[in-house]
Amino acid sequence: MSFVNFEQQGAVAILTVNRPEALNALNSQILRELDEVIAKVDAMDDVHAVIVTGAGRSFVAGADIAEMKGFASAPGKVFGVLGGGVMLHLENMSKPTIAAVNGFALGGGCELAMACDIRIASEKAKFGQPETSLGITPGFGGTQRLPRIVGTAKAMEMILTGKTIGAAEAKEIGLVNDVCAPEELMDKALEMANAICANAPIAVRESKRCIRMGMQTDITTGSAFEAEAFGVTFGTEDKDEGMGAFLEKRKEKHFQNK
Repeated sequence: MSFVNFEQQGAVAILTVNRPEALNALNSQILRELDEVIAKVDAMDDVHAVIVTGAGRSFVAGADIAEMKGFASAPGKVFGVLGGGVMLHLENMSKPTIAAVNGFALGGGCELAMACDIRIASEKAKFGQPETSLGITPGFGGTQRLPRIVGTAKAMEMILTGKTIGAAEAKEIGLVNDVCAPEELMDKALEMANAICANAPIAVRESKRCIRMGMQTDITTGSAFEAEAFGVTFGTEDKDEGMGAFLEKRKEKHFQNK
């Protein structure tokens, strides 16, 4: 692929948007490549967590304004459907995903980070949805995910003013989970990814599924999803291993993803 790099470290896949000369701005080609690699990684049995990051000094500075400038209404909608679909694909991966935000996460970059399950930011990271200053709306899920993550009032403020916030404020409002020094970012992301990978993969997948599905419905329906997932995990060999290790007071566990 031209603009999306794939690397695997143990059970962790690292996806890097690699267009640093344009601050990793998302054009149609990058979106298609992201969609392809997301599908590939989701089908890999030996990958249990995914890190998404950007090359150079930016995570993703936004969607490609040079490409969007020439769009009329119909092609603009097509571009939005493409980008929004990629974000849904990422959000709905069975593998847990961590955004390692190393710099600008603006517009489509903020939307890419929000489509991940967990966000860790460098102290230099900047977040925002500045689309209204360009005469457009967020188009890759920003109007939907931002209020779900930070609340309606703060999302209204960020989107309607187009303001950019730093990593500390992003953590304060719940947009990111943790903030660290730039040189520690990937180590922190890998540490969290490996902590996830140390647990039973089926239990992790089912927990993510319950959270994602439950957030889109009422608590009664969500509780039904949870009961189903709970039952599924009790039919796994990994449940026997995990509970056996607890009862035997041994730290080492040998989960087999089955």
